[in-house]
Amino acid sequence: MTFNTNQTVRDMATENPASIRVFESFGIDYCCRGRQSLDEACAAEGVPVEKILTELTAASQAAPLERVESWLDATLTALTAHIVDTHHAFVKQETPRLQALLEKTIGAHGAGHPELALIKDSFNAMADELSSHMFKEERILFPYLERLEQAAQEGGPAIRPPFGTVANPIRMMMAEHDQAGELLKRIRIASQDFAVPDTACPTFAALYRGLEEFERDLHLHVHLENNILFPRAVELERTMEERHGR
Repeated sequence: MTFNTNQTVRDMATENPASIRVFESFGIDYCCRGRQSLDEACAAEGVPVEKILTELTAASQAAPLERVESWLDATLTALTAHIVDTHHAFVKQETPRLQALLEKTIGAHGAGHPELALIKDSFNAMADELSSHMFKEERILFPYLERLEQAAQEGGPAIRPPFGTVANPIRMMMAEHDQAGELLKRIRIASQDFAVPDTACPTFAALYRGLEEFERDLHLHVHLENNILFPRAVELERTMEERHGR
């Protein structure tokens, strides 16, 4: 596969999911800031674009991290179910576990590692944000998308939602994704890229491994929504409105 450095990183991640591994390894944001070109992303992270191109070419020949490309053709109902069952479930499972590890690690190492307090504050803020965010998706936005898709399949007009147009809650969801992304970035910086100190106990090491995995999952979670689900939802609503007049 040939990669164009003027192509956006979100398009690369969508069209060639194996590139996600490369972006994660070099700290390139392919979800919240996915609209930047590969050139721009490499410049922002101080990574030689030639090195990224080499890695992308190699990764494109390996097994993908997840068959993200399949979601381009899947129904919105199937995609929202996958997001809830996989990524929302992961957040709900890992959040209390990581909070407990944070408390235990701070109790044992907080005096010598003041960065842990910042990590705790950032993670708790993100956890609160995600809890509200996922609730709104599961109770309001995703059910509307399912009803909208069903109406389209049945040839009926678009359903009139209380929020006017699907673009309104999507805009809010994407802003909240950005906020979560900033909190993840603070955690990564404070932890020095999740570098486990030489004096760390197994709990400390487990905390940093868990936080890094949480970051990877949330990046993929946001990618599926920002770059695949949301654009398709907006387009479906627009098409239905044009077809039936509104």
